[in-house]
Amino acid sequence: MSEHKSGEKRKSEGKDRSRKRYRPDGTPVWGQRSLEGPGIWATCVRNKERSTVGELYDLFESLSKDLWPEPSNADTLNDDAEGSDGEADDGETIEAQIAKEVASMKRPRKEQRFANSDTNTPCVVFISCKPPVNPVQLVVKHVENVMETGVTRTRFTQRLTPVAASCIANIPEIKSLCTRLLQPVLDDDPDKVYKYKVELRIRNHNTVKRMEVIDELAKCMPEKHVVDLDNAELFILVEIFKQSICGISVVKDYYKMQKFNVMEIANTKNEEIGFKEGEGRLAEKSGTDTPVPP
Repeated sequence: MSEHKSGEKRKSEGKDRSRKRYRPDGTPVWGQRSLEGPGIWATCVRNKERSTVGELYDLFESLSKDLWPEPSNADTLNDDAEGSDGEADDGETIEAQIAKEVASMKRPRKEQRFANSDTNTPCVVFISCKPPVNPVQLVVKHVENVMETGVTRTRFTQRLTPVAASCIANIPEIKSLCTRLLQPVLDDDPDKVYKYKVELRIRNHNTVKRMEVIDELAKCMPEKHVVDLDNAELFILVEIFKQSICGISVVKDYYKMQKFNVMEIANTKNEEIGFKEGEGRLAEKSGTDTPVPP
């Protein structure tokens, strides 16, 4: 009897796995992915993947505390302590106080906002993000800081690519996800006509073709918006990785921010600072208030 029931259970589980699933908007969900977004792709120095993960944890945690601050645990503990003291004065029993202490110890730990996903690929790291973290906002904030200061706060990280959401790497899923991500961006300024470009990067994948993806994603944009490969204002960043995963985000000023290559941004900024300092020293030696031309 038990074997019969277990056989029925396996059959029903197989049917559930093969049954096509649908989103609330009616679009089908195709397959399963090996990496889950949202998150951030990072390229790094070869053989420094583990070190890159560590430095990105520290960087992202620091930035997220400023962008999305959490309530202080100390405040909660103080409130509990004040409450327990007041109730103890009113005749609370020792057993009741102990029960409160045990309950406070059993509170769930603060959920980690970032987690490393093993890519098994040299020079490539993926850090998944949990709410309230917005990967695009996080990366843009860091890039702006590097552009201003020339300090990356990392040693091995090269380029960062935010992933607002991910899907299976096939055309129907990619188009569906792109449409959903574009809608709120376009709705922010419905009268604006954007010049846009699809920035596609494919790693270890040979199923969907590059031009096919770009052509299909262009159909997701309303016709009034125009493709501009040199002076785009809006960029659809698409990362296809291996056979199963596609990550997409919609960003602005991607070229102005040197494609989020923080190492290059820092080098450029530090060269500018060094040049200005050199001009200043020449001016001091010449005894004038203005820089001497080289």
